[in-house]
Amino acid sequence: MADGCAIASLGDTSVMVTAVAKTRPPSLSSFVPLTVDYREKAAAAGRIPTNYLRRELGFTEREILTSRIIDRSVRPLFPSSYNWETQLVCNLLAVDGVQDPDVISINAASAALAVSDIPWNGPVGAVRVGMVDNNMVVNPNRKEMNASVLNLVVVAADMNLVVMLDATAECVLQPEFLKAIKTGVKEAQAIVGALKSLRKNYGKSVRLLEKKEISPEIVEAVASLATVRVSDVLQDSSYDKIARDNAVGEVRNDVVETLKEAYPDGQAQVLEAFNMLVKSTFRNLILEQRVRCDGRTPSQLRPISCETDVFKPLHGSSIFQRGQTQVFCTVAFDSLDSALKSDPVSIITGGLKEKNFFLHYEFPPYATNETGRAGSYGGGSSGMGPSLKKHSGQLTSEVLESNGSSSMASICGGSLALMDAGVGVTAPAAGVAVGLVTKYEHDTKHLTDYQLLSDILGIEDYMGDMDFKLAGTKKGITALQADVKVPGLPLKVIMEAVLQGFDAKNEILDIMSRTISLPRSVKKPNWPVSEVMLVPVHKRAKFIGYGGRNIKRLVAETGVQVTQIDDTSWNVFAPNSVAMDEAKDLINEFLTEEREPDLQFGAIYNAKIVEVRDIGVMVTLYNNMNPALLHNSQLDQRKVGDPAPERTGNGGGSGDISKVLWARPGERRDAAVKKGAAVNSFVGDTKPRR
Repeated sequence: MADGCAIASLGDTSVMVTAVAKTRPPSLSSFVPLTVDYREKAAAAGRIPTNYLRRELGFTEREILTSRIIDRSVRPLFPSSYNWETQLVCNLLAVDGVQDPDVISINAASAALAVSDIPWNGPVGAVRVGMVDNNMVVNPNRKEMNASVLNLVVVAADMNLVVMLDATAECVLQPEFLKAIKTGVKEAQAIVGALKSLRKNYGKSVRLLEKKEISPEIVEAVASLATVRVSDVLQDSSYDKIARDNAVGEVRNDVVETLKEAYPDGQAQVLEAFNMLVKSTFRNLILEQRVRCDGRTPSQLRPISCETDVFKPLHGSSIFQRGQTQVFCTVAFDSLDSALKSDPVSIITGGLKEKNFFLHYEFPPYATNETGRAGSYGGGSSGMGPSLKKHSGQLTSEVLESNGSSSMASICGGSLALMDAGVGVTAPAAGVAVGLVTKYEHDTKHLTDYQLLSDILGIEDYMGDMDFKLAGTKKGITALQADVKVPGLPLKVIMEAVLQGFDAKNEILDIMSRTISLPRSVKKPNWPVSEVMLVPVHKRAKFIGYGGRNIKRLVAETGVQVTQIDDTSWNVFAPNSVAMDEAKDLINEFLTEEREPDLQFGAIYNAKIVEVRDIGVMVTLYNNMNPALLHNSQLDQRKVGDPAPERTGNGGGSGDISKVLWARPGERRDAAVKKGAAVNSFVGDTKPRR
């Protein structure tokens, strides 16, 4: 029943993708309303969901990221006039734990769109490239990926055109990275050829795409009124983001008001014609004059400033400012108990059992002078997530102001904050976004002119053809993400983008090094402390305490967290060194051998009730004594059924000791049996009188 459907398999991992597009009159909007839903069902891994309802619930972070990577792979190839609501549903049918299903899903989505009647300029092919022992491995399995220093997903169309790149790496050198991209593009061509053959033999006839043209008369009228004014605004480098937007908005409002009487029913076309004029003017100025709207040259960076140790109570903090983009990054440490434990399905499909380093990227609406719902996004940090052995760590990056490249600014600020927190990163990392403006021959794929732009503004991202994010250290590349807005780019352009981004990244690292270049070596007084303490097996009961009361007291009084490693080792995590010293004193108190007092046979001692049970009460005669049981038969000369007064009602007859006479010879008094009460007991008497 779907417009297109395909199942792709690699090994024993299989994914089904369906494509459905609604048929309705298109609007003038240039936005493609594409939705991609990728789900990893527990049944595909032979498991049952471990949540309370034992059923599939909301989307996981991995499912959301995979949906995005599929979207970025197919969206650029929809025709520019296509705006029908379209949905791709990716259903994981079976997973073998060896092959990752994300690349398979991209190829299945490409196949489903290729055989459908939906207008689409595909197909595309996707491969994963790893690097094991300096050798390129195409579509590596789980075992090979564990040994790989590179995880690169390459999506390419026919004629070696690159559509999407997504990579994390362990500081791969630039030449090796370029080689990996070329390998992936070459291997993807075989998949593209197979999908073209599939579409030829089994594809449906593509539905006709109705395109609503803007009246040439309206286009000419808008151009005559706005071309000069728009050009002046876009060439005035004194404007900042909001001022430029306001200036363009004033021109737009004047044009709409002027043409309102002449075209009363064509207001939507007037607005669309004006937007097209602004975009074409903006792009032509860059291609013809090689100067950007803020006055920079194509490879020039915006002014950069850095600051660390912003707030003293924080474990690590930094502010990174690049032009009108500003991020505030903080680092917080906690115990290993805070590590994220993966569910069984995520372990099978993703291979990650436990994660103790997190990055949270927050983009509040005020950062762009807007209102809306604030949220956060969790992910990794430029492929350089540090290995924390004694703590769990969280790096939070909050965007305070944004005019493009806020995610890359988070890498720079995050690296500064980690070094300020004394985290032993292998090397500082920085990120930069490279943009692109292209010019093609009319209705062809032949590229006639293009210009790469380092450190792009928000307007350059919106009106340009690529957002190429590159991050790394001085030595090599650690992450890359390329979002292409045209139906593929030649390898030559991609290679130049890598080189230009690499140079810009190194320039940023030089500026960052003036603030901090190495992890802080002098400890801050508020840094957490973690130590492994050895407790002999025969003292473990003293360390834990009856019912765990010593551990509970340790946590309550000092704020530390105690985690058992093995039979004799315990990890003690303290929020600071003062708390650790207090915890050590308490632990020494617990483990100190106290001489047991000499108890005289037949003497009377005060005992403390520590627990009330059905069969009697547990009492101690001195500190650190292991509680001893006084059976119900020893509590009174009468028969006692239950020692707890709250469970025996209000009577005082046989079987009820809510009111019991406790007495020494010649002395009588009333006492209730409850936890914490003091009682008198004979030692050595089998039937004591109390």
